Amino acid sequence: MSEPTPEEISRFVERFAGVLANSGVPTMSARVMGAMLVSPTGTMTAAELAESLKISQPAVSGAVRQLLQVSFISRERLPGSRKDHYRIREDVFAAILERRNLALSEWESTSRSGAALFGEDSPVGRRLTEAADFFAFIHTDMEQMIKSWRAEHPR
Repeated sequence: MSEPTPEEISRFVERFAGVLANSGVPTMSARVMGAMLVSPTGTMTAAELAESLKISQPAVSGAVRQLLQVSFISRERLPGSRKDHYRIREDVFAAILERRNLALSEWESTSRSGAALFGEDSPVGRRLTEAADFFAFIHTDMEQMIKSWRAEHPR
């Protein structure tokens, strides 16, 4: 199979970033993740990201800062280099789903408190209880899926 062209790579990065952005990842951070994901070395400098994505250094800086804060990427210095290199965390997709799963837990507890507020036997209370039960169900399954994934794919 032949290597993809720069245009094909760019289209893929933008498509991948769009999927992440539709899932709640800030657009610029999603683009940075996409570019890093397809990097041949697995690491990129801020200058390489800016050039690859045709964006400014401040845009890269903001995206990298956000990705570092949520531990989706790491910063490292390669031997002999004075520049920071950024690398996507090996289990980044499991980490993303873990963060989503925490949100499900919050949705569940908020729905349960709403059901208690309105009365669990009221129409509103029943809807909120059903929502809470659904969130709890998904949360439990997601937690188990992430554990299973990590057990099957140890790092």
